[in-house]
Amino acid sequence: MTIKSDSWICEMASKHNLIVPFSPSLIRVVENSKIISKGCSSYGYDISLADDGFRVFSPIRGFEIDPKNFDESSLIEPPLRTAEDGSRYYLLPPHSYGLGISVETFNMPRNVTAIAVGKSTYARAGLLVNTTPLEAGWKGRLVIELANLANLPLRVYVNEGIAQVIFFESSEACITSYADRNGKYQDQTGLTYAKV
Repeated sequence: MTIKSDSWICEMASKHNLIVPFSPSLIRVVENSKIISKGCSSYGYDISLADDGFRVFSPIRGFEIDPKNFDESSLIEPPLRTAEDGSRYYLLPPHSYGLGISVETFNMPRNVTAIAVGKSTYARAGLLVNTTPLEAGWKGRLVIELANLANLPLRVYVNEGIAQVIFFESSEACITSYADRNGKYQDQTGLTYAKV
């Protein structure tokens, strides 16, 4: 198994739609404003948080979370805010957990699996991005799980980098891919909640 480089990621994106939309290099400035980087890096791809579908768990509407019988009413949609520089963000309350969705759509090859890990800029501010797999054969937009571990509200910027996806290629294809077993999160295009 090998970790894949920026040249492999760029080739797979251009020839096989591995990531759509795709930026072949890191973007750090948009319209003369600094952003949290997104795009292709040395050995990964920095994905961005979409401005649709962000939700935060709230004890106001729900009294427990059951992943086997998920109640959507336990989630609220916080307002999308605008910062002084024009960038947009959601405010994640202290010690809260939220769900978002990537801007990017992935098309994972049969012999490649990836994981999404948090970015250091956010980690230093108290944000934990749950490590989630992008399994071989999976297609869709990635649901991103976010926890604010800090004692203060945390800005989570949309259309800016939120996590890095690292790709691992096996020397052989798997017997059964995510697509073969009709995985429950296959082809998700928006925020998809826990289901069994």
